[in-house]
Formats: sequence, structure tokens, C-alpha cells
Amino acid sequence: MIPLELSDIAAVTGGRLAGGAEPGAVVDGFVEFDSRKIAPGGLFVALPGKNVDGHDFARAAIDHGAVAVLAARDVGVPAIVVERVQRAAGDNSDLAVGDPDGSATGVVRGMSKLATHVAHRLVAEHGLTIVGVTGSAGKTSTKDLIAAVLSAAGETVAPPGSFNNEIGHPYTVLRCAPTTRYLVAEMSARGIGHIAHLATIAPPKIGVVLNIGSAHLGEFGSKDNIAVAKGELVEALPAADDGGVAILNADDPYVSPMHKRTKARVVYFSAEGAQGGARAPEYYATDVELDDLTRASFTLHSPGYEPQRVRLAVFGAHQVSNALAAAAVGIESGLDAATVARCLSAAHGVSGNRMDVKTRADGVTVINDAYNANPDSMRAGIAALGFTASARPGARSIAVLGEMGELGEDSLAAHEELGHELARYRVSHLVAVGRSKAVDALAREAQRHGIKVVSVPGVDDAAAEVEDILSHPPAGEEGWHERAERDVVLVKASNSQGLWAVAARLLEGHPLRGAAAQADRADNTGRFGTEGSS
Repeated sequence: MIPLELSDIAAVTGGRLAGGAEPGAVVDGFVEFDSRKIAPGGLFVALPGKNVDGHDFARAAIDHGAVAVLAARDVGVPAIVVERVQRAAGDNSDLAVGDPDGSATGVVRGMSKLATHVAHRLVAEHGLTIVGVTGSAGKTSTKDLIAAVLSAAGETVAPPGSFNNEIGHPYTVLRCAPTTRYLVAEMSARGIGHIAHLATIAPPKIGVVLNIGSAHLGEFGSKDNIAVAKGELVEALPAADDGGVAILNADDPYVSPMHKRTKARVVYFSAEGAQGGARAPEYYATDVELDDLTRASFTLHSPGYEPQRVRLAVFGAHQVSNALAAAAVGIESGLDAATVARCLSAAHGVSGNRMDVKTRADGVTVINDAYNANPDSMRAGIAALGFTASARPGARSIAVLGEMGELGEDSLAAHEELGHELARYRVSHLVAVGRSKAVDALAREAQRHGIKVVSVPGVDDAAAEVEDILSHPPAGEEGWHERAERDVVLVKASNSQGLWAVAARLLEGHPLRGAAAQADRADNTGRFGTEGSS
């Protein structure tokens, strides 16, 4: 972040200096929650959590080079102590739910004030452009694609994983420095007003709304309410004369009318071609093709440029829409279409457990999309599974599915509908993971459609069942084990189900093919991720 003296940080956050903190000491390093990651010049944020309390690691952070600690109480070392904030009635945010005494809320509020101060100064003094992205599905993948595109124009900061809630968002803002040209801010919500709050921390100049789906209907009550919440992003944009740009999905009937809610200039994108959606799109795709791993190629059409061919390295047909949104951001930011197409074609997913496709040396392909799940992303995942398996004669398609959380009274119907989707894409096997009415409904409906179903209580049994299926050849398949390409496995559920561990176990001990042979990247996004945010 920008260098600031402790006295300035105390003034911005409304805190007081304690523990011998020197007012003139300068923080010029990163803000961190993990004391092990603190580097000299950094600021340690003592965040109380469910399992550990950051206040207990204050001394370790100072020993690692932190200038001070942002805390909710005196910690015996140089600190900026902020007031606790009691949970407001009806606050269902990720933070408030697990914060009984208001310590975490107080610390995060202080960090948010600091992030707001830094963001406004970077915009005013260094020309930082902030891009906000929201939607019920695809936010993280689109954020990664936007970052890949904008990096061609200058230093770009984007959150790792899904740092998109009231904790991860200000943390990401504070990764920006005077040299940062673009910040790509993924914005989620568990209720109306949440995105509006995030937009006050980092005021976006460009806003992208992807879609309105069924995720978190149990909390929002209706898709109309979800649209109200997502539209807060375009409401926060500056007027067209001040450079504001709203990028809307013409294919989504809840998104396309959001032009009425913004003073920014509006452009549309469509994965359905020039006539796609309710409004004529400026950015659209034609000639869409999928390879045998569901990686899409398409022709990108954009205003003022010749059509460009894009060959995505990320997986799933739904990525065409995400890529169009990223292309619109890049071109509206001044990049030419050829550069954008090249960047999109070179982009690889950087956020863990999202359409992460790896093929073992024995030919088994594992699609790990276990970070989160809602009805829309489940349909996309099942489609990818079915398409990939259909390109391999005789291959079996195995869906390892767990519960989709926070769907409210629509949960049973939504899980039953997945049984129809599995049959539609001719998925051969379902391993239903977990003991709940929703998972039972999924299993019953899949079985009714003739799918081979095994129900298991947890991760260990799920991995064992999949390996058992993989190890037994289909009836009448001599030489089956020698095939160059074999079965395909999809692993998907809400993050709380922990099904990513099934994918990990299926890959453990198996050499991988091609690019997948790279060592898996360590990912600590769980702490700031948005299992409960849409």
C-alpha cells in the first residue's frame, strides 16, 4: 500500500496508539492476517476467528518485522487499537455471524477505513482504475480473465481466489501500490446493501454484472432481490462524462434492464451472437467450438475492430460469456482487440478448485469445481462432465456431488432438478456425498432416471467409491485399461462440504499429463473466501 505513518493510520481508522507505538513509524509493506507472512514494514491485522485469535500472534508478527498491529485490544506490542463494533440487528454478513463480541467487526471496520483512504488516494493521485465484478456465478473466473487482460496494460492487482467479502475486499485493496494501474475487485453479497458498502471502500469506474441466478435464494428471498443487490454495483459507478462504464450481460433478463439504474455509459455482451439477448450487444461471440476438454474457441466481435479468434485455455462452455465480459473491460480500458484476444487465449485459471481440470497418466480426467456450487454453476459443471466424456468413446462419466447450501425453501426442488441434468447429459454414475434431505432428493431423482447411484456419508467414502468404479472395467470392455483416454470425474458442491479433498485424493500418487503435471499451487483462500456470499 502507500507508505503511511502510524499516526496517520490511527487517524484514518479512528484508533489509538498503544504498546509503545511510535507515531512517526512508517508502514510501507503489506497488510497481513497471517503473522508468518509478515515482512518488514508491514501491518498485522489481529483478526479473531473461529479457531484462532490473531491477537495471540501479535508478538510473533512484530518479531517478523511488522511495524504495528491493528487490534481490538492492547496486545503488549506496538499497536493501533480500534473500538469493538456490536453486530447490528439482521446483519447476516460472513463476518458478523461469527463475531460474538464485536472484536472482529471492529478490526475489519478499521481495515476497511484504511483501505478506503488508500483507494481514494491512489485514484486521485496515481490514476488507479478500479473494476468491479459481480454476479451469481462466474465472478472469480471472470475476475481472473479480466486481470489477465488488463495486465497487458499495466500493473494489475486482483484478489487470489474469492477474496470478495467484507474481509477479503479491503485486504485486496491494500495490496495496491502507487505503481498499480488496475484493481479488479470481485464483489459478493449475502444481502441488499453489501455491494453498495464494498463499492464505498473501492469506488469502481467500470462495473461488470454477469448474471442473476438462484444462489442464496434462502437469504435474498427472490431473484428480484438478488438483482437489486447486484445492481448496486452499477449504481455506484460515476457518470458517463466522468468515465463510468457499465458492462451488462444482454443474455440475462435480470441484468440487461440495469441500464436504468446507472448514469454510466452502458455496453452489452452476449454469448449468443449479434442478435443475442434483449439488447443488441457491442461485444459478442460467433462460431463457438469446444474441444474434448470443453475448452471453448470463438470469434470475438467488438466495436471498431476486426473480428478476432480466441482459444480459451480455461474449461467450460460458460467461459465464453465470462471471456466476453473480460474483453469488454479490456477494450473499454483502451486495449485493442488483437491484444485482448491474445491475452484471453493465454489466460489460465489462477483461483483454486474452480473448473480445475487435470488428466492422470492413466487417462482419467478429474474436473475439480468444488469451491462452491449453486444451481447455475452445477448445470455448467454437469454439462462439462457430459461433453468431455462424450468425446471419449466408451468413457464413463462420474459425478461426485454434495449439497448446494443456502437455497432456502427451494433446496429440495433444486437438488431434484440436478437429477434431470445428470440424465440430460447422460452421466453414467453419481456418488452422492452427505446425509441430508437435499442430497437424498438428488440421489433418488438420479436413480429414477437410470443413473447408477451410490450414497456415501463423507469425503473418504466418496474417494474410495470413485476409485472402485475406476478400477473395474465396463462390461465387455477388453483392453479397457490400455485406452489412451478413460473416464471423467466431476467433483462439485458448496465449499463447506470439503469435496475438493476428493479431487485431491483421486490425483494423489498419480503422475499427471501435460500442463497438469505442474505442482499444485498452495491456496489459503478459505479464510477470506465467500462460501456464504453470492
